Amino acid sequence: MADAEALLRLRSRFRHELSPPVPAAAAEPLLIPEDLEDEERKKEKPLPRFNIHSIFWILSSIAVTYYVEFFSTIKTDYRIEGRWFLLGSSLLIISLLIAIYCIFYLEWYKEIREYEQYNPTLVPSATAAFIAATVCFNIALWPVWSFFTPFVLFTQFMGVVMFVSLLG
Repeated sequence: MADAEALLRLRSRFRHELSPPVPAAAAEPLLIPEDLEDEERKKEKPLPRFNIHSIFWILSSIAVTYYVEFFSTIKTDYRIEGRWFLLGSSLLIISLLIAIYCIFYLEWYKEIREYEQYNPTLVPSATAAFIAATVCFNIALWPVWSFFTPFVLFTQFMGVVMFVSLLG
């Protein structure tokens, strides 16, 4: 019984001592000096470009391209669903144009590093276009490689991403 009364007194004391809630607009995450130092270290020390992970994906992409005869299949195979392939190509071009706009025009020419603040629809639009292009390519190439199609396309994608990361 005494423990319950002590708990109630402690609880009521904390209720009375609480300060009024901070308005949502004024609430900002507090960074302690160690967090600031960690953030500065992350900005100063870039990761190495050449690592086992990126080399693996690049070599895997080259091997898959060679063994499935990727380019000759795309050019000559009659089993490819042409309309889906063209739609996927168009969506991929839209996604790449948005990326080129962000990188070359906004970042280099206008020196705007935060794309989301400048135009919040750029990144979601490019992402949606790329995901739709991936679905279209999978549908278009499914008659050729069957259930290997997602693996082939994913390996190609990762190889290209890792190659681009080596460039910049």
